Amino acid sequence: MLQQLIALLIILFFLVRLFWLKKKNVLPAGEFIFWLCFWLIAAALVLSLKWLDKLIAIFGFTASGINFLAYLAILILFYLIFRLRLKVEKMNKDITAMARKIALNSDGKTPDNNK
Repeated sequence: MLQQLIALLIILFFLVRLFWLKKKNVLPAGEFIFWLCFWLIAAALVLSLKWLDKLIAIFGFTASGINFLAYLAILILFYLIFRLRLKVEKMNKDITAMARKIALNSDGKTPDNNK
């Protein structure tokens, strides 16, 4: 029960922060909806730990529901990091291609000297 309370307090903190960022217009609408759904699903799973314990036992796992959620969270984080690294790598390639194109087209002149 204490684990659930602590987890729900942490989720509540992130939800408050999420709404604060949305109010300040720092967070785009799509990203806000994604994280809102993520944290609400996390809260629902934390609240249904007894059911999750039974479900995990049916599949033959020995871990508790809270451990399963921790493992699932770690997997999701690694996936998100993987996707982020792919996007950063694509941005690096795009920036390199743009810089190369600008360097080849400029003939050593800056935009101010092209009169």
